Amino acid sequence: MLAPFVRLFIRLGISPDVVTLVGTLCVAAGALVFFPQGMLLTGVLVITAFVFSDLIDGQMARTLGRSSKFGAFWDSTLDRIGDGAVFGGLVLFFAGPGDSTLYTAVALYCLVMGSVTSYARARAESLGMDAKGGLAERADRLVLILVATGLGAIFDVPFLMYAALWILVFANTYTVVFRVLKVRAQATEPAK
Repeated sequence: MLAPFVRLFIRLGISPDVVTLVGTLCVAAGALVFFPQGMLLTGVLVITAFVFSDLIDGQMARTLGRSSKFGAFWDSTLDRIGDGAVFGGLVLFFAGPGDSTLYTAVALYCLVMGSVTSYARARAESLGMDAKGGLAERADRLVLILVATGLGAIFDVPFLMYAALWILVFANTYTVVFRVLKVRAQATEPAK
């Protein structure tokens, strides 16, 4: 489905790293411009349109034979910015037109724990340990919150977004605890 975009961008001489950057900037703009104004559906549509850049840039790099450590680092780093913008935009929505102190705090918790989930795995891997697993991978978090927010806006059922945030509170917390315990077990097992 994305192959025509991959071929077009390669033909135009666009680098995968540029696709990553532009996609992240557009995701962040969609979240930080539209969500705080209460334009949830518009924000979700803009974010969804550009979230696919994360698939396109990887396919471009593989097609060009230019997969690199820097590209992987760049992609992961910008993923954190995009994720932070999505949940940051929801924090601003609830602090503004969404008018809910509770959900401002819940969205902020999801923002922080989403980052900790990713950091725990990256830090464990930098120490030579495995921290994969849990309930809340990046794609799961994004799909859940974007679908719930979009459908909630279409059908005027904000409960969908609230439920998604509570599910993410549980899933993120479980994932962080799971990863910490997994790394602890590896770090304390006797040397062989």
